[in-house]
Amino acid sequence: MGFFKRSKKSGEPQQVSTHTELATVWSQGEEMIDMLAEAHISWGLGSADRWGLDQRTGMITWTFPDRTASAPAQLIGSYNPDAGTWLWACANESILPEMSRDSAVICDWLQEQGYSGLANSLVDADDQMAAMLAAIAVRVTAAAGFYRGTGSAAIPFITFGPVSVTSDDGTSETFKMQIEVESAAE
Repeated sequence: MGFFKRSKKSGEPQQVSTHTELATVWSQGEEMIDMLAEAHISWGLGSADRWGLDQRTGMITWTFPDRTASAPAQLIGSYNPDAGTWLWACANESILPEMSRDSAVICDWLQEQGYSGLANSLVDADDQMAAMLAAIAVRVTAAAGFYRGTGSAAIPFITFGPVSVTSDDGTSETFKMQIEVESAAE
């Protein structure tokens, strides 16, 4: 796949990359997603009746029968399985710039690492490519939470911060997750 070929940096001879660095970041991101999913089960991630994202407030909210959970969020990108594409949030005109800052950071990181094909606004993608881009995003941004939303045409990929859970009785609790992995994305 041409996306994995590194761009030739000025003054460097053209080489075929082994992609070890990108593969490491990808693998670490997948590991982080698994650990985050397990950690966030404690407050109910994955079992909400519904969810919503408010771009004006920058908050994602999950609604349960007896509580709500909310967290500051960033849209990373969206995957359209019918079109076979991934659209970075920072290139999506319908996304407010404040909601796509992390998406821009990821695209900049990919560019700096020489993977400009992956940093294009629109990337040819299947389920595996979308999962890979999400894992890279989680690792590069050191996200404290990850959510793959639902959608009829495009599936949003969202990272989030500390989660505040408020019960119907008014009590609340905050969940902060931090996953440590070896540093390869810096």
